[in-house]
Amino acid sequence: MYLLTRGFSIVLLLASFVAAQTPESPKPSALQKDAVSPRDLPRRVRISSSAAERALLKKVEPKYPATEARISGAVVLHIILSKVGDVQSIELVSGHPMLVPPIMDAVRQWKYKPFLLNGDPVEVDTTVQVEVKINTTQ
Repeated sequence: MYLLTRGFSIVLLLASFVAAQTPESPKPSALQKDAVSPRDLPRRVRISSSAAERALLKKVEPKYPATEARISGAVVLHIILSKVGDVQSIELVSGHPMLVPPIMDAVRQWKYKPFLLNGDPVEVDTTVQVEVKINTTQ
């Protein structure tokens, strides 16, 4: 028992000696802690469709060949905007097959105000919904 407690005391003594000899890492100052490096920023942010709609600068109206067929409805698209506000990619979420091609062609030409995160432009991930309503009073 004496050897066991004496051995334990030596281990504790050595551990405290090693801990005292290890240099402490400098603590970050308040400025360093709050600073965010550019590589820590996200490259793409997700925004709501209403926020994207408010930033729309140029909207090209689609040409609907489906109006003769009297087709109406909504087309929902998932889009990625570039750092300069151009539509970079489009994916179909839902919509009538006859409405999709002209709407996708038009949305590709839309232009958005660039989105900034901490003053730096970022890519944007959002959805848009385009409604097609046929005038039935003709």
